[in-house]
This record gives sequence, C-alpha cells and structure tokens, in this order.
Amino acid sequence: MSRLAGLGALTRLALRRDRVLVPVWVAVFVAVAASSASATEGLYPTLADRVRAARAANATPALVAFYGKVYDETSLGGIGMLKLTTLGALLVAVLMIVLVVRHTRGEEETGRLDVVAAGVVSRPSPLVAALGLALTASLALGALSALGVMAAGLPGEGSLAFGLTWAVAGIEFAAVAAVAAQLTESARAATGLSVGFLGAAFLLRAVGDSARPGTVTWLSWLSPVGWAQQIRPFGGDRWWVALLPLGFAAVLAALAILLVARRDVGAGLLRPRLGPVTAAPSLRSPLALAWRLNRAALLGWLVAFAVLGGVLGSIASDVGSLLDSPQARDLIVRMGGAGSLTDAFLAAELGFVAVFASAYGIQTALRLRAEEVAQRADPVLAAAVTRMRWTASHALVALAGSSALVVVAGAAAGLTHRPGGQAVGSVVGRLVAAALVQLPAVWVLTALALAFVGLVPRAAVGGWVALVLCVLLGELGAALRLPSRLLDLSPYTHVPRLPGGEVLWTPLGWLTAVAMALTAAAFVGMRRRDVE
Repeated sequence: MSRLAGLGALTRLALRRDRVLVPVWVAVFVAVAASSASATEGLYPTLADRVRAARAANATPALVAFYGKVYDETSLGGIGMLKLTTLGALLVAVLMIVLVVRHTRGEEETGRLDVVAAGVVSRPSPLVAALGLALTASLALGALSALGVMAAGLPGEGSLAFGLTWAVAGIEFAAVAAVAAQLTESARAATGLSVGFLGAAFLLRAVGDSARPGTVTWLSWLSPVGWAQQIRPFGGDRWWVALLPLGFAAVLAALAILLVARRDVGAGLLRPRLGPVTAAPSLRSPLALAWRLNRAALLGWLVAFAVLGGVLGSIASDVGSLLDSPQARDLIVRMGGAGSLTDAFLAAELGFVAVFASAYGIQTALRLRAEEVAQRADPVLAAAVTRMRWTASHALVALAGSSALVVVAGAAAGLTHRPGGQAVGSVVGRLVAAALVQLPAVWVLTALALAFVGLVPRAAVGGWVALVLCVLLGELGAALRLPSRLLDLSPYTHVPRLPGGEVLWTPLGWLTAVAMALTAAAFVGMRRRDVE
C-alpha cells in the first residue's frame, strides 16, 4: 500500500464537507479587508494625519502590545490597516485550528475515521488531507484578501505582504493543530491546546513589541505570531521573514505525520488521568455536569475578556490623539452613536465584545449537540434526568456564561479607562451598564443556536452562520447601502449605543422576548424529537 493511499479521495471528501464553510470564511475576510482598505484614505486624508496617528499609536503601550508597531509613519496602509493585520491574523489562525481539528481528531472522536480506515487508506492520509485543505484555504484567503486591498487603492506590494501575513498565520497554526491532535484524545482538548499556544505566542509578541529598546524586544522573534507581523506590510515588506513561519509549519507537519503512526486510532500520546470511581456530591445534577464540562473553557474566556476590556479601556483614554482628523472622528461617532469621541469609540468596541460573547454562547450551546452525537447524553438521560433538565442545564451555562463575559469586559474597561475628574467607581459602573445593554443581542444569538439544536440538529452549524451574517450586516451593510429592513435582521442593530447614547427600552424588551421564544422552541424540539 502506498504511504498516502486514499489521499485524493479524502481530500475530495474534506472539500465536499466544507464546500460552504470554507468559501464563506474566505469571502468574509476578503470583504472585511477590502472595505477597511477603502475606508482608510477617508480616515487619514493627509500625510500629517497619518504621521500624527502613527506616532500616537507607537507612543501608546496598550496599542503596541495589542496590535504591534507602525513601522512607516508616512504609509497610509501602515496606520490604516494596523488593527486588521493583527486581529485578522489571529482569527485566521483560530479558523485553521478549527478546520484541522475538525478533520482529524474530530473524525476520530465521532468514530467516522474507523469507517474510513477500514478501506484502502494509509494512516497519515487523513492528516495530510486536513493539512492540505488548511493550506489551500490559507493561501486562497491571503491571495484574495491581497487583491481586495489592492483594488481598494492601497499599494500593491504592501497589499501582497498583508495577504501573506494572514496566509502564513493560518498555515503555521494549522500545523500546530495537527500536532495537538496527536497529543490529545478529544477535539475539544486539541482545540484548547492549540488556542492556548496561540495565546502564549501572542503574549510573547506583545511583551517584545512593547518593551523598551535594548531590553527584551527580541522576544517578538521567538513568537510565531511575531514572525507573521515582522513581514511588516506597508512598512518595509520584508518577504524573507515568511520563511520562518513556513519552516516552522513544515517541521510541525512532519512531526505530526511521524506521531500519527506511533499511536492507536482514537488514542492520544498524552494519556488523561483516571477520574474517581464515584462522582463527588457536587456533580450529582445535570447542571453541575454542564458546569464541569464547560468550566475550563469559561475560565479561559473570562481571562481573555478581562484582558480585552482592559486594553480597550486603556486605548480609549488615548483615542483623541490617535484619531485626530475630522473624518476619523465622524466615522467613530457614527459607529458608536452620540456623545464624545471617547464614548463613541467605547460604544463601538463594546459592540465587538458582544460579538465575541455571542461566539462563546453559541459554542457552549452547541456542546449540547456534541454530547448527543458522542453518545454521552445516553447514560445521563438513562438516569432520573428528563430531557428538559438536561437541556436547561446547558442553556443556563451558555446564557449565564456569555452574560458574565460581557460584565467582566465592561468592568475591566472601566478599571483601565482614565477620564479626567471621574472616580473609578463611577467609570466602572458606567461602562458595566454600557456593556449590559449588549446582553439581549447576545442572548438572541445564543438562543438561536439552542433552537437549531432542538429543532434541526443536523443544521446546528446554523448558529455560527447566523453570527457571521450579523457581523457582515454590521460591518458592510452601510457601505453596500443595503436596505434598512435587511440590516434590522441583526440583533446588534437594535442595541443602544452606550456610553453616550440614549437607552431605548423597547428594542431591548423585544430582543429579550425573541431570545425567550427561541429558547422555548429549543425545549419543545428537544422534547419531541429523538435523541441520536
């Protein structure tokens, strides 16, 4: 048998499974990159505006730590695409982690790989097929994004370097996920390990970039995230740096292929420790079990939201110097609503916090489906536990957890924001209140994911599709001049823009009612359908 027998068939199967998901991902990134590039010239119309904003960004430690440095103060793309370059690379990395784990460890965990392995298929072929899909998706995403940015009017060489930054970030963390899939026994653990490595790499890069010259700036060169950023799109375009992440990815891919032959199907090289023979009293309820299953993930999200809120609050204190042009001020105020520029900036950024909290809610709601597919729900429901109690436990963790994330982000932003003449307690209370008004929209998306699980479980991925569509409507709807009725389909459209805006209770009430109706529909569906 060939060492890669069945690779072609497995690649076609992977492409067929993700024939909608991957093109949607690519289209979203291309659209966001192109729209951001087209808005850049309006934000910084003159050379003086660009230089002033770039110097303000480089002089703000929180901005440098979060987004990196502006290496060419005169470059329009350097300051205009600073935020998107870093955040986009991180998101591409996460998506490729999900993609590789889905087609490797995910297939083993559900037992589908056993069926595939019964045919003429070599052991490394599923892994190589997954890596090939991630490589293709990363290259397509990077190339099309570069063309979109170039079409929007930014320089061609910088645009290509921008696309390369995104592409190599996806490629190297696809390889990280491939190794993690060999070490762990579950898709959830492999994803967590890979994302944890991504977080550590980002932190290493942040420390190195924000350090004073002559100290520990070299730490950036130890980080895979730092390698992608050191390509420096629109700031020198250092193509040779791409060899570092590509070489790193090649080594990890070879290691993953070596490791896959050294373990049994379904097993991981890191053996989990055995649990106690009997459950603790605190685990003798479906709610306690749901909390235990989601506890580690929620704690990780809480830490991330605390850091995110703290950075946003710190940046808001210097937003006036960063966006010191009438066009930039007008754009931010339109994004955030009424009030001062700082309030408008905070309102806009808290909207993004709500999107991330919705992602947690959807992920946790879909854990209900994952437990069902893995047949771990059967022993729970075989005991004195009704479907309603089982569903309610996961729904409560999803809704309460997403609410906690929003509150933590608002509180952290309040602690680091430094408006003159205001007490810390007053600022924290104001920003927590501004974060709380985002909750009804978060609940709607979370409840929609629950409804998919209850009513059409095979289409449970519809929760993620809905989130992506809502983000697209919010980011591109106005630029594409879509009708208001279409924009109103996104729950985020109806949330008051706080701080600085007016609280409108009617839309919040309607959003809460919709979330309750969707949750009720999920319960009805779970009660009436068969458990798979």
